[in-house]
Amino acid sequence: MHGRHRRRSLLAALAALPLGGAAATACSSGGGPDRAQARGGPARITFWSALRGSQEVVDAFNKSQDRVRVDFEQIPGGQQGGYAKLRNAARAGNAPDVATVEYPQVPGFAIDGVLRDLTPLISDRLRKAVLPAAFALTTFEKRTYSVPLDIEPMMLFYRRDLFRKHGIDLPRTWAEFEDAARTVRRKAPGKRLTTFPSDGGSRLAGFAWQANGQWFDTRNGAWEVSLADGPTRKVIAYWQRLVDEDLAFQNPIDTPVGVAQIAKSQVFTKMSGAWDAGGIMGSQPGQKGKWGVAPSPRWDAGNRQVGTHGGSTFAITKDSRNTEAAMEFIEWQVSHPDSLRARLSSGISSMYPAVAGLVPVARKAFDSGYYSGQDIYTLFEKEAEHVSDQWVWGPRMTSTVRTIEDGLARVEGGHGTILGAVEEAQRSTLSDLKSLGLATREG
Repeated sequence: MHGRHRRRSLLAALAALPLGGAAATACSSGGGPDRAQARGGPARITFWSALRGSQEVVDAFNKSQDRVRVDFEQIPGGQQGGYAKLRNAARAGNAPDVATVEYPQVPGFAIDGVLRDLTPLISDRLRKAVLPAAFALTTFEKRTYSVPLDIEPMMLFYRRDLFRKHGIDLPRTWAEFEDAARTVRRKAPGKRLTTFPSDGGSRLAGFAWQANGQWFDTRNGAWEVSLADGPTRKVIAYWQRLVDEDLAFQNPIDTPVGVAQIAKSQVFTKMSGAWDAGGIMGSQPGQKGKWGVAPSPRWDAGNRQVGTHGGSTFAITKDSRNTEAAMEFIEWQVSHPDSLRARLSSGISSMYPAVAGLVPVARKAFDSGYYSGQDIYTLFEKEAEHVSDQWVWGPRMTSTVRTIEDGLARVEGGHGTILGAVEEAQRSTLSDLKSLGLATREG
């Protein structure tokens, strides 16, 4: 078990966590939903989330039944303080029953003991309804720590009008994408096909995922860290070439700068998760009818594998006094049509549900006119089938991604390389994991 240095293996770290299910509920001081109802009222649970539409979902759930009452609190997004708030509450012993956790953060919260093991609470019906690749991202050592809401395959968003104007064919492979980048630089001075994002650590992960990279692996009882593995080096070399040869802009894209580049038609494409079809609609309302959506280019035309970018899950914390009621709410949130209708009523959204049976609901709610009537959900559906289920997020992804992006910002300023940024993240991540007492191995 690689017990050298007396470090805990992944299995040992997770085995020490509180268990979900009836046993945990029975042992808690607050009692489960049956005891609450026996006292003459519904079980009460608390729910924290930064996701838009959560209040509408809670209102719909509370109206739909009288067994469970959900009290909701809107919190900041993860990087704006929401995750710190959750950790602090867990330390104080008053974390909410249910919390939203994005995929990359699930392993860290699980290892820190904030999340419960949900394996015994997840029904067979729910297990069958959720896409296997989504559940794979929240399952470690055969224990599942959160339930997926959506899964967001990386897509190519492109300006149909600009492609047509400059005679550019839709690229099916990354080689064709590079050819298109050269065409744009030649035919449209001052404009570029794309931007390599200096704030894009999570996008770089998605590119590596698609290329069969494996940044983290736990199959041998330890955290193997391989941020600069062979497939990732191939991805890095590709983007470094595009940057070095001035075939792509390099700057933050999820900022006013990036939004302005798109608004001014300076950039012809954007690589992002399926959810960003709605994001583009919201940020660029004047470009209705000019955009199209296509599969991400592939390294090999015969290999359909794709990574993801974005997506959220729901977890039950260690402090929950009503785990069965909490799971009833989670299952309704991710699988009931009325839940998705309520969420989508809050504004423009193109999220792709992790429960495929809800795709017709999402498709009906989405205004396809912005994309000239294109049925983007059928495309999302096909791409979601090709999301690899072998990817594993690491225990400290916020720190890992921050280190990568700090390095990419230096590259944008003319110092260092993309590979150097990733190698520095490799070193710092290994150090972080060792400080947690986890068994580690450098891949």
